[in-house]
Order: sequence, then C-alpha cells, then structure tokens
Amino acid sequence: MALFHRAIVRMLPAVPKRVVRRFASRYIAGPELADAVRVVSEANARGRLATIDVLGEESATAAEATEMANEYLEVLAAIEREGLDAYASAKPTAFGLRVGYDLCREQIERVVRRAAEQDTFVRIEMEDATTTDDTLALYRELRGAGRENIGAVLQASLRRTHGDVEALADLRPNIRLVKGIYIESPEIQLKDDEAVRTCFVEVLDALLAAGSFVAIATHDDRLVDRSLARIAARKVGRDRYEFQLLLGVKPEIGDRLAAAGHRVRLYVPYGSRWYEYSLRRLQENPQLAGYVAGDTFRRLAPGHSARSA
Repeated sequence: MALFHRAIVRMLPAVPKRVVRRFASRYIAGPELADAVRVVSEANARGRLATIDVLGEESATAAEATEMANEYLEVLAAIEREGLDAYASAKPTAFGLRVGYDLCREQIERVVRRAAEQDTFVRIEMEDATTTDDTLALYRELRGAGRENIGAVLQASLRRTHGDVEALADLRPNIRLVKGIYIESPEIQLKDDEAVRTCFVEVLDALLAAGSFVAIATHDDRLVDRSLARIAARKVGRDRYEFQLLLGVKPEIGDRLAAAGHRVRLYVPYGSRWYEYSLRRLQENPQLAGYVAGDTFRRLAPGHSARSA
C-alpha cells in the first residue's frame, strides 16, 4: 500500500490543475474568505468548532509578511462579525520567519493582540524542523509578554518532542498534538509508525499530567482509540481536550466522536494558493494522498450518490 501512495505522489505534478481542484474541493473551503465563513458556519450548525488557516507559502519580504497579517486581521473580523465558533491558525514562515525573527514576531503579535481584544485565540503552527526552535521561542516570548490567547503545536514523530514538553511545562501550554507531516532525517525523526503512535500517547500523557489543554489532531483510528482510553483512565474533563480533524478527511471519525459528546474542531483552509497547498500537503503525506485519491474515485464512480458521501 505504501508503494501505491508514493506512486500517487509521483504522479501529482503531471495531474492537470482542474483535476487537482477536484481533489481539493472537499478539503479546502475555497479561494475566498467568504468560502471559509460559509464552511465554518455550516460546521458550527452541525456542532463542530473550527480553526481557519489562510493558505500561503513562505513570505519572502516584509511587505508579504505584513500583507499576510492583514489578511488574518480580516479573518478575525469575520469571526467576530459572523459570530463564528472558530479561531485562527498561523504559520510563522508566512509571517516572515525566514526574512527575520523580529519581523515574524511583530506581525504575529499584531494578530494575537487583535484576537485578544475580541476574546478569541490564535494557534501558532509548527512547520519543518528548521523552524522548530524559533517557533517555540516565539511562543514562549509571546506568553512571557502576557499573551495568553495563543497555542503551539508539537509533532510526535520528532525525537526532541519529549524534551520540548518538559521545557514548556511551566507555561501549561495549549498544545495541538500531531504526528507530523514533514519528512525529516532519521536522526531527528521516528520512522516506524508504531513508534510514532507510542510517542504520541506518551506525549499526550505528559501534557495532561502537566495540566495542559490538548488538541488531539489525528486521523489514525488506533490513535483516536488510544487517546480516548488515556483520557478515560485519567478522568480528564471535557474542557481539557478536543479532537481536531482536517476538513473533509475521514469525517466519520468526527461523527463518532461528536456523537459520544467529545468536542470536535475542523481545520478549514482557504485562499488563492489552494493549488500549491494541495500539492504540498499531498506530497508531504503520501498516505493522505492515497486516501484522497481513493475517496475522490469513490465519489466520482458511477452509482455513488450524495447520500453515501
């Protein structure tokens, strides 16, 4: 199966853009903020929370970083205006981290400050391993400056993550816990799937023990079940965790969790850079590429109806 997934990835650059758009339509709200507002409103009506991400590659100039921050201010305005149960999720490189650390901090702090004024939240994303130190330093600095309405992300596949949990423990951080989609060297990243699952549960345990709020972000059914078992064993209150899923990916997991009374939050990306995002996410995660391709084929197959979607 892994060979099939990698084959799908190798074919992606040759796939016509209109076909990629068809792949992406279920997983991306659309090119405009209005598309994200519509999708989040529908999700809220079904009892799902949301986090909104503006699609974009790394900012190469201060002007691009400022423009990205301005777009996030529009996202926050829409959340407030429309009464959405949602927050924003921001990638440091889109805010100019590669251009300069101080620039990135300045632009993200603009967004975090505005979010605090309207009593909402900003998740600082984690990207590839070259950004991990700066991203965690940024999170700590903002918390030290009194910004409480921010969260971070930790990747269970990185060998350093246990140490990062210990280093952040004094902050009782709000953490989104993921496996990690970026492909790193074996020296810094676990490559065995079961080892990653084990680390994920160990990190979940450590975060809960430290009093952190944990956003459990996974589409791995085994990890969902193991996480539920740890939550039950610890008698963790439902205000201390939630489950997070990518828009359109394995929605049956979200249905099952919501039916059992757990909080479920959908990650809703939108923006004009949908094509670059789609290729990057699928290339970074061959298993997801295989799932998307198979799911799209099933939906387009003769006899498939909207009722079965």
